[in-house]
Amino acid sequence: QVQLVESGGGLVQPGGSLRLSCVTSGVIFRTYLMGWYRQAPGKQRELVARISSSSVTIYADSVKGRFTISRDNAKNTVYLQMNSLKPEDTAVYYCNAFKVTGVITRDDYWGQGTQVTVSS
Repeated sequence: QVQLVESGGGLVQPGGSLRLSCVTSGVIFRTYLMGWYRQAPGKQRELVARISSSSVTIYADSVKGRFTISRDNAKNTVYLQMNSLKPEDTAVYYCNAFKVTGVITRDDYWGQGTQVTVSS
């Protein structure tokens, strides 16, 4: 029973900060690529940030320098620290766990999402 549970979303003013958390269960956490995605109204889901098992990270250009992804393998948790938030960051943020498991097979799990609203 794989579960990814996000928390930390909410309402924040422009320029403010939030930290999202994603706690996983039912997976060998250290073996998975972990990512944060977001989906705003009327737009497709997009990758925000991703972190590998060895903590190599990538970021969308729109958040580079403002957001930081990290993971704590001992706690089976991935985080997204969001600073200098802008109204265009408003979206539902989703946690993702990904792993290639065979020649053509893979695991791909998603959390339920947490709402982030940036507004004055």
